[in-house]
Amino acid sequence: MTWPAPFDHPTVRTVSLGLAALGAVAGAIGTFAVVRRQSLQGDAVSHAALPGVALAFLFGAREPIFLIVGAAVAGWVAMGLVTGITRQSRVPFDTALAGALAVFFGFGLVLMTYLKKLAGRPATNAFERWVKPHAAESVGHGLDRYLFGQAAFLRTEDVWTIALLGGGVVLVAVLFWKEFKLVSFDRDFAASLGHPTRLLDLLLTTLIVLAVVLGLKSAGVVLMSALLIAPAVAARQWTNRLGSMALVAAGIGAVAGVVGVVVSDRLSEPAKAVPTGPTVVLAATAVLVASLLVGSKRGLVWRWWQRAEEPPA
Repeated sequence: MTWPAPFDHPTVRTVSLGLAALGAVAGAIGTFAVVRRQSLQGDAVSHAALPGVALAFLFGAREPIFLIVGAAVAGWVAMGLVTGITRQSRVPFDTALAGALAVFFGFGLVLMTYLKKLAGRPATNAFERWVKPHAAESVGHGLDRYLFGQAAFLRTEDVWTIALLGGGVVLVAVLFWKEFKLVSFDRDFAASLGHPTRLLDLLLTTLIVLAVVLGLKSAGVVLMSALLIAPAVAARQWTNRLGSMALVAAGIGAVAGVVGVVVSDRLSEPAKAVPTGPTVVLAATAVLVASLLVGSKRGLVWRWWQRAEEPPA
């Protein structure tokens, strides 16, 4: 089979497919974070997931699926703590979220640094003798890729993981679409209809956590939140309907994934590579900027034209 020029290399095809799937899932699920005015949630989850990756590796996890599970557990625990703090105190949601981000991310950096330094020096006690083999392997495994992301290292099994887990996330969102929509726009009305709003909040938070941790290896904890939010914000400029917004955001995320991979591949040289993850985020950001300008519902040009067409008072 003859592939188009940008996809003539199997690595480019694999990474493009993985990031297209990731962008679609992140864009669709990120729609709920945007309409609920909780965009910082994705950033907090991605940073909070870092210690989960390190601890999962420390306890023997090597396959992507198990590292993702560790990241998801850490992100879910962080969001659980944030919810508990806001309900049991007067601390605002965004303040608790920022605190969780800083604490969990700092803990993750401490673990990563400890493993890296232990790999290069002798163990001094029984605990370090137990940890040292994992520390040495973490350096060879490239555990620090989860910090900044290295999409070019995606393998076929990583793509399958993104496709299967991401498909499950989207399926749950479709099955509970009506309930999620009610909770996102009018929580009190949803409660009056008898819907378990707290359980729905927990389930929706879990979906956001999974959507974020799926992309840690590709975009890293620093950039994954942008891939979650940028397509959704861009889609919001083109439509006022939640269903259409989710579909458009998924499409923007998928296109940004493919374009970012192709641009990164074409700009890279034998002596200097252009990182794929940041290029994908830049592609999504470019669509966002264009949408903010010319979006047919909320774009600046569209609003300017509407004001110009209004009859004088």
